[in-house]
Amino acid sequence: MTLEDDARDYHRRPPAGKVEIATTKPTNTQRDLSLAYSPGVAAPCLDIADDENAAYEYTAKGNLVGVVSNGSAVLGLGDIGAQASKPVMEGKGVLFKRFADIDVFDVEFDHDDPQAFVESVAAMEPTFGGINLEDIRAPECFEIEESLRDRMDIPVFHDDQHGTAIISGAALLNAADIADKELSSLNVTFSGAGAAATATARFYVSLGIPHENITLCDIDGVLSESRAEAGELDEYAEPFARGVDDGDLEDAIEGADVLVGLSVGGIVSREMVRSMADNPIIFAMANPEPEIAYEDAKEAREDTVIMATGRSDYPNQVNNVLGFPFIFRGALDVRATEINEEMKRAAAEALANLARQDVPDAVVKAYGDGPLQFGPDYLIPKPLDQRVLYEVTPAVAEAAMESGAARRERDLDAYREELEARLGKSREMMRVVLNKAATNPKRVVLAEGEDEKMIRAASQLVEEGIAEPILVGRTKEILRTAEELGLDFDPTIADPESGEWNHYVDHLYERRQRKGLTRTEAAELVRGDSNYFASVMVSMDDADAMLTGLTHHYPSALRPPLQIIGTADDADYAAGVYMLTFRNRVIFCADATVNLDPDENVLAEVTKHTAELARRFNVEPRAALLSYSDFGSVTNEGTRKPRDAVEQLHADPDVDFPVDGEMQADTALVEEMLTDTYDFAELDDPANVLVFPNLEAGNIGYKLLQRLGGAEAIGPMLVGMDKPVHVLQRGDEVKDIVNLAGVAVVDAQAE
Repeated sequence: MTLEDDARDYHRRPPAGKVEIATTKPTNTQRDLSLAYSPGVAAPCLDIADDENAAYEYTAKGNLVGVVSNGSAVLGLGDIGAQASKPVMEGKGVLFKRFADIDVFDVEFDHDDPQAFVESVAAMEPTFGGINLEDIRAPECFEIEESLRDRMDIPVFHDDQHGTAIISGAALLNAADIADKELSSLNVTFSGAGAAATATARFYVSLGIPHENITLCDIDGVLSESRAEAGELDEYAEPFARGVDDGDLEDAIEGADVLVGLSVGGIVSREMVRSMADNPIIFAMANPEPEIAYEDAKEAREDTVIMATGRSDYPNQVNNVLGFPFIFRGALDVRATEINEEMKRAAAEALANLARQDVPDAVVKAYGDGPLQFGPDYLIPKPLDQRVLYEVTPAVAEAAMESGAARRERDLDAYREELEARLGKSREMMRVVLNKAATNPKRVVLAEGEDEKMIRAASQLVEEGIAEPILVGRTKEILRTAEELGLDFDPTIADPESGEWNHYVDHLYERRQRKGLTRTEAAELVRGDSNYFASVMVSMDDADAMLTGLTHHYPSALRPPLQIIGTADDADYAAGVYMLTFRNRVIFCADATVNLDPDENVLAEVTKHTAELARRFNVEPRAALLSYSDFGSVTNEGTRKPRDAVEQLHADPDVDFPVDGEMQADTALVEEMLTDTYDFAELDDPANVLVFPNLEAGNIGYKLLQRLGGAEAIGPMLVGMDKPVHVLQRGDEVKDIVNLAGVAVVDAQAE
């Protein structure tokens, strides 16, 4: 099947289209319905009648954008009309929701008259928190946007104009820096003089490029003063008329530092590129065929050609989805009256800054595992980089507040955390721990310190003030890798191959001499096994916590810290716990990694350790010991162990959280079963700590919940150790290392 056939099937598959309306409040009972509609709805209606701003509190207005079009200039399709443009507008709504959690109604008006269009859109102001104008032909789009901005007290934004301007502006900020050129000295030539080109030219002026350094060309050549005097230019292009009588694109490109293509494919030759200034910047953004092919532009010269296109199959895709969802998110959340120039600049600058940061592993994988590092081939972030939401959006909101466009003030630190929580419950939960860690950072030794991920994680830990990382490994190798990665930090390194570590050898020998270890073997382990080295470092209080396991199988990574650090004074057993986060629920699963066939003593101890861990995430524990039996419905050796463990816990005066069992998993998680069928149970609410009867069940159970239940998993977190130790899973990402380091720091704070 062709792409077109697949797209038709995709859109017509029941239910037809790409969007639906979902309720956000319960509608299960008669009372729910009386609150949602008559008679209860009268109360908020009357409040809004007294104060229109109450609509933001009682309705979805504050998170609702209208995507509005007449279908007169649909990208790549032209004037196809309002009805035919609807799939595009629905698609725009999908992007708003996917990237910024903004709800959308798409509205298609069958208007050719710009004034009629304006009247229709303006009349919808009570419905929406913002208006995104889409696919409207020039020059009517300028007139429509200006009229609506003047008339409406909510943000109005024509993405076809400003989106490309903002995203390419971010790319230009970084490209100029890489090319070692000042914005104020750049000579910029535009191929194209339509809505996107003129809006982009205006935006570049606001970034600092002199107006007189910008030349626009259309199909008839350079926009000149003589053409303006002859009435050939509209009022939006006329300000860029130059004092030349004639000239075409080829003339305008000669000597230019920057070429911005917003026209048609294939009109720029290699010879034109060769005529540009040293280290030229070329943004060839015509789609699907750029003004000059990526390969042709790169091969045209011997020096550096910094290239961007509108295509996803080449580096530096100028994609508007990097802009409009996050700009509207920030504008809506401060209830802005407009999206002004300050907010657009803030978005461009934040995108440019984000491109200079280390790229998450998940983003690298999503784009084919190729290197993504700030430079000529990586000027702007990728659309799937989730950090755009909580890096760009607060910058837009801050600019709105500082420029006077906001009607609501936001604490930016709290707002950033709120945005991060929109990405999933795990983000919200980890932010609790990372904030705690940052209040009193501890020394965390990273046993596999030469690994690229460990070095990147160490850099992030330092930058965010979460921990004081110590990398174990060869100093030269670590410094070389850090330099290759472009990381600007001075790592703390413990090199087992250099320095005086005899006291580490003595300590290890003392701990293991009656376990068959000779002093010679101890010296070999300290010098040659980073897990033993790191374990001794923690045991001797030269570090507060330890992370390992990234390149080792779990049992082999766990063995050295168990031998040297051991379990806590009040613990006989360690256990591995996963935190699973669902949309509205958090569950801790134990034991998933350590104890193969625990007895009742192990189960009871693991329950207490897991409850302590839950409290470090500000979760008040409610524990259930699981089985295939409910409270004695089956009696055998397997069901007896969790039942006896519960009796131990009930008799323990130090247990100050509700715990019960043995019980089946659905009994533990379904409130009606607990409160109705088993009203005697100690749990009044569903359990959030699930203790599995053995390792097999625990490992299978958490993975089923993760994969089929759509949960995000954080862990495994090792509990019961004398000092904080966490063993990563092989292949974990940098964010997993940072998260577990944060947990380790909070563990160490409690020591």
